[in-house]
Amino acid sequence: MKSSHEQWLKRVLALMEIPAPDPSRLLRRIEIMERDIMLPLKAFAIGMICYSFVSTPWFGLTSSMLDITVETVQYLFCFYVLAGVIFALLMLNPARWPLAIVQWTVVTSSLVDGLFLAGMALLTGGLDSILFWLFVGLIVRNAVSVPPGVSQLILNFAISLCYVLVGLLDFSVSSNLDVATMRSLHLTPHEDWGQPFLLRLVVLWLTAICCYGAQVLLERQRLATEEADEFAAREGQLRSAGRLAAEFAHQIKNPLAVINNAAFSLQRALRDGKPGAAQQIEIIQEEVSHADRIVTQIMGYAQLTEGRVEKLNVAEELERAITQVFPPAVPTGIRVHREFNRTFPPLLMQRHHLSEIMLNLLKNAREAVGETGNVHVTADSRRDYAVEISVRDDGPGIPPDKIERVFEAYYTTKEHGTGLGLAIAKHNVELYGGTVRVESKLGTGATFTLVFPAKTLMKLKP
Repeated sequence: MKSSHEQWLKRVLALMEIPAPDPSRLLRRIEIMERDIMLPLKAFAIGMICYSFVSTPWFGLTSSMLDITVETVQYLFCFYVLAGVIFALLMLNPARWPLAIVQWTVVTSSLVDGLFLAGMALLTGGLDSILFWLFVGLIVRNAVSVPPGVSQLILNFAISLCYVLVGLLDFSVSSNLDVATMRSLHLTPHEDWGQPFLLRLVVLWLTAICCYGAQVLLERQRLATEEADEFAAREGQLRSAGRLAAEFAHQIKNPLAVINNAAFSLQRALRDGKPGAAQQIEIIQEEVSHADRIVTQIMGYAQLTEGRVEKLNVAEELERAITQVFPPAVPTGIRVHREFNRTFPPLLMQRHHLSEIMLNLLKNAREAVGETGNVHVTADSRRDYAVEISVRDDGPGIPPDKIERVFEAYYTTKEHGTGLGLAIAKHNVELYGGTVRVESKLGTGATFTLVFPAKTLMKLKP
């Protein structure tokens, strides 16, 4: 029974989890809410309060407890103005500051606003103050400026505690006033506070929960729409690339077939002729067969239309590729080290593309280390949600004069290699808007690093 409740709770938490907005989108939301809306409102409110301080007293009745409260709020107001100036300087151009500083500024500013609003509510009626609705507005403001998550919920809970502080201080002030004073100030006896106070707290908490839930629904809808657009765009570009590759392969294979047939006919006609001619014809046939093998590999591009774009789990795909290149049942002196025990954003691409990329890199690493050695496969998710994958070996390394050519088509240092493995891997990476780079020093091995953007439409090279 306990396990079923835990699973239910985990499912609910999973439904409420959504990724934070992209830094650019989050910064834009902060600029609109904090700079374009909140700064003018704060300036207007501070001006009105300053005028109120100078022109008229806030309460017409003299009472020691009230005097102390008013004086305390006045000091709080001075601190609030100073803090507001500092926050305004930061918010005038938030793009020049690191996003973490901007976010902490927003959180701190909201807490300061909540404390000052508590003081203002205390002086304008306490729990009966109409400023209660500004607490609701403050929670809505936090829902826009602070990304959904634990931080937003904690911040809005802290804002509700500021209203609890109003109730405690209001009770403390009212307990020092006599009945006549309370009547003249139109204050509610504290015996009648219970139900209205709880209802207002419920309103604040429901507002926080509703704002969070609405953000979750809107963000999930936006992600679903973006994902659908990404799928459609990638599949469309893959179909276009597949048609081009198929046409290219068709145009190349036809003349090769004609040459091969002509050479075969010539060989049969010269069967009784000089052996030198026959030898040359054999060479022609061998070269045609070699070219045909190369074109067959190039036709791998034509298979772009045979698959479909999927949401790939990075860790599972890496494990599958490692198992194919280094089968557990086959003993070997090569040790494979894995470093990708974390959650990654899904990659939107065709499975055989990622498999082909990883198989090429892992096979190169296996051949580089020889009979014994180490191969390190690492993966990480960057702050921009891009996935970075590295394959490192401790083989002899790549000479400096050859490292710039390893991705060139047909360039190979292997006796029976075609020089297309790394070229195809690079093409497949760049097809999805990614990048690939190699780092190597003689005697220390080589490292191939791939970067796949999580949300970037594919780029087709001309």
